[in-house]
Amino acid sequence: MTTSPMTVLVLGSNGQLGFELMRAAWAPGTRVVGLPYPEFDVTRPGDVEAAVSTHAPDLVINATAHTAVDKAESESDLAFAINRDGPAAMAAACAARGLPLIHVSTDYVFDGTKPAPYVEEDPINPLGVYGASKAAGEEAVRTGVVRHLILRTSWVYSAYGNNFVKTMLRFGRERDEMRVVADQTGGPTAAADLAAVIVHVAARIAAGEGGALWGTYHLTGGGVTTWHGFADRIFQRLEERTGRRPRLVAIATSDYPTPARRPANSRLDCTKARERLGVATPPWEESLDRVLDELFTNPPQA
Repeated sequence: MTTSPMTVLVLGSNGQLGFELMRAAWAPGTRVVGLPYPEFDVTRPGDVEAAVSTHAPDLVINATAHTAVDKAESESDLAFAINRDGPAAMAAACAARGLPLIHVSTDYVFDGTKPAPYVEEDPINPLGVYGASKAAGEEAVRTGVVRHLILRTSWVYSAYGNNFVKTMLRFGRERDEMRVVADQTGGPTAAADLAAVIVHVAARIAAGEGGALWGTYHLTGGGVTTWHGFADRIFQRLEERTGRRPRLVAIATSDYPTPARRPANSRLDCTKARERLGVATPPWEESLDRVLDELFTNPPQA
């Protein structure tokens, strides 16, 4: 029996994850349609319905997000419009057509007080607007469309867009000393690794295996570190490339006050993703080195 080529709709294709999804190694015959902002605006009434209606996908991936954690505290309406109302509209459009929806969420739905890595069933308790809006988005997807897959991740970075890695590289070239928080722990996640997992899941959905996959999963880079440890690895590689390395000073979260509170423990247990989705990400150090190689040799324009 011949199956039709799969059409995948990536909403928010010019963000970090969207960019990696658009250049990922999809199965032969897969048609990937990317809608970037502002051509597609998840806060604009009708954009979601129009996108799904126009492109008639077999799978929708939500790569949109309001991720400015501190700004979310002062623009909560926008954060909830993007992180809750957008996914709700996607869920409704997918449910009406019997389509599956892959949605990406965050470690910030937890408060970080658990002494061990978080599992999917742990109670959520977001500390700020960003986490609360993402938690509301999860619930909108969960209740809005049966065929859904939610991936919670953490500390996402890539060679594209704005992120901690690129910020540290810039500061490392400009400053002689950097003070970085050393009491927040989590798993740095390369957007390319997250995209590769989504591509794998999409192939299983196309093969008719989706019924065994629906639900919520944790997916981060392999291993854990602190923001200080993350920065130290970046500066090691900067020194190897340029001979320059700023002095790195470990500080406490209390020494660097921000509008939004951060979870001290962002470690996510990814056992369920390994066992049910059949995926595993590389150690975060390996993925970071690949991204740094790209940034040093052939950086994307944006």
